[in-house]
Amino acid sequence: MGQVNVSINGRQYRMACEDGQENHLSRLAQELDQRIAGLRRDFGEIGDMRLTVMAALIVADELVEQGLRLRRVEDELAALQDARMVASDRAKATEAAIAAAFNSAAERIEKLARSLDGRSPPGAARG
Repeated sequence: MGQVNVSINGRQYRMACEDGQENHLSRLAQELDQRIAGLRRDFGEIGDMRLTVMAALIVADELVEQGLRLRRVEDELAALQDARMVASDRAKATEAAIAAAFNSAAERIEKLARSLDGRSPPGAARG
């Protein structure tokens, strides 16, 4: 199990993580530390715990918003997949109708050709 020392709001914390996740955990801690520093700039010294809670609430709010956005995108994707299936079904039906029309036309042309083959050429004597 990996371990990393992180600094958040001027305090050092020793954190355990899965092997190979040390850099990721360090980046997360830096992000949280930067958010707390930004809140401190915006609101002044209102207490370390309060700044930390505010930063956590902001991160939680962003997480909830991203989850909602993800659900909307997933719903849109499902709708697009449904529309693609409908379009595919329509395309297959259109293709089948076109093929049937061509087959019907070919049969009529063959029938007409057979009837013309049985006739005498114009001006020829019939006997």
